[in-house]
Amino acid sequence: MQYQNLLVETDSKVSLITINRPSKLNALNSATIEELHQVFKVLEEDGDTKVIVLTGSGEKAFVAGADISEFSNFSQEEGERLALEGQRKLFDFVENLSKPVIAAVNGFALGGGLELAMSCHFRVASHNARMGLPEVSLGVIPGYGGTQRLPQLIGRGRAMEMILTAGMIDAARALEYGLVNQVVEQEHLLDLCEKLASRISKNSPVAIGYAIKAVNAGFNNSINGFKTEIEAFGSCFGTADFKEGTEAFLEKRKADFPGA
Repeated sequence: MQYQNLLVETDSKVSLITINRPSKLNALNSATIEELHQVFKVLEEDGDTKVIVLTGSGEKAFVAGADISEFSNFSQEEGERLALEGQRKLFDFVENLSKPVIAAVNGFALGGGLELAMSCHFRVASHNARMGLPEVSLGVIPGYGGTQRLPQLIGRGRAMEMILTAGMIDAARALEYGLVNQVVEQEHLLDLCEKLASRISKNSPVAIGYAIKAVNAGFNNSINGFKTEIEAFGSCFGTADFKEGTEAFLEKRKADFPGA
């Protein structure tokens, strides 16, 4: 499938999605959000893909925000629909994928860009990364899950400070806050993400999907996370992956998971 704003390549069970709008610092417009929805949907069903890495083209930005020109004249109803559809198509969709998504944050991740990185299952940043939610400086608030995911990741007080000041933090501060897992030189960013993805891809894809579901349930007030974990744990026992994993352990060999 051809994409106007994305580059997609798959190698050794790892798919790399690159948001490719360098002249706009990879800003999210409606077309890019739609394409991202479609590619994540395709890769979720792709048997050759076990892990997804998401990054931005160039050396300046992961995603520098949303394309403000698209919604500067929106009404209240249109603004609410923009947030609702964006969360449904992309941000919530990514968070709930059964395949892990790693954000390789290379440069600016601002506004919708940081919200997209936070919807991924974890984040690795380059030393030149800068992150923030500047929406209140434009007279609006984060609308793609930023007010919810940022406090979950770094705590309420720090999130309030970042959101209310509209300021940016650097990669070192993001690492200190727990917003990113690791920080590396930009030239090593994709290598590290691909190594992490390769390690993940050797594990049971069925168990990984259940693990993502159980962890996410713990942050959903309408769901009992412990109950979800218990049910998912039990479900694992009925899978071919569990049979292969336990047999391989007892036979002192590496598991070859069928993914079922």
